[in-house]
Amino acid sequence: MMKKILPITLMLAGASLLALVFFHYHSGLPLQELKARYTYPDSHFVEVQGMNVHYRKSGAGVPLLLIHGTGSSLHTWEGWATELKDSFEAVSLDLPAFGLTGPHPQRDYSIQAYVSFLHEFVETIGLDTFYLAGNSLGGFIAWEYALAHPDEARKLILICSAGWPRQQPLPFSLRLARTPIVKDVMKRVTPRPMFRKTLREVYYDDSKVTDELVDRYFELFLRPGNRQAYIDRIAQPQEAEPRRLEQLNIPVLIQWGVHDGWIPLADAYRFEEVLPNARLITYEHAGHVPMEEIPGQTAADARAFLLE
Repeated sequence: MMKKILPITLMLAGASLLALVFFHYHSGLPLQELKARYTYPDSHFVEVQGMNVHYRKSGAGVPLLLIHGTGSSLHTWEGWATELKDSFEAVSLDLPAFGLTGPHPQRDYSIQAYVSFLHEFVETIGLDTFYLAGNSLGGFIAWEYALAHPDEARKLILICSAGWPRQQPLPFSLRLARTPIVKDVMKRVTPRPMFRKTLREVYYDDSKVTDELVDRYFELFLRPGNRQAYIDRIAQPQEAEPRRLEQLNIPVLIQWGVHDGWIPLADAYRFEEVLPNARLITYEHAGHVPMEEIPGQTAADARAFLLE
């Protein structure tokens, strides 16, 4: 009996694999097509470290530099750019490996490489001092940047920030990018439903995960080079020493979604404990990207913090 079952099982597995490839194979989307769809009237491009970096400037006032997280883009800050443009110059950008900026020529996506890139970016566009905010990976980059360049970052906002050693398994989409064979398949086979699943993990309110939102994350992932860059970035070691934040004396606001399923709320309290001049605000109706899910409330709290 087992001899008969084994070939049938293998055939079914093979058929499932073929179906997966057939229905979810996607070639890259042309960059010009993506630019037409995902730039704003106030979008700009600037050459930094061999990349044509997409960034956006909205409003006027003291610059507020906004840094997105893994798999995201500057579009995650759209709500904040709208809410804060009357008081600040909101500057958001697509980090290397993501959005319209795309892969780094050196394929180095370590935190220190991002800090170096960000420093060159702000010098290129002429920012001297600014407020700094980051979500998830962007928060990790932001606090490392503030430590490396203490004279530039005037205040810091950490939103569901990465940086503490993980005490739980990686999210599913990140584990896939580290799995042999699977990560190579991901360069061509990219199931759109996986993006809806991931967004439902990072949002608290599933009703806000619209088709338009899924399309944006999915299509920007198909920018030429981004899939390989995503795999390269996830492969980078994420070693950190957040206890060094004891040295950071600038005011820090920590914002955290109570229902963050990617980075636990416990990490928010760890940041609050180690930072000498920090306060924490938690949000009952938000997950891992509260600035995107509830932009009005989080932007209002950011405004109050930055203007005090």
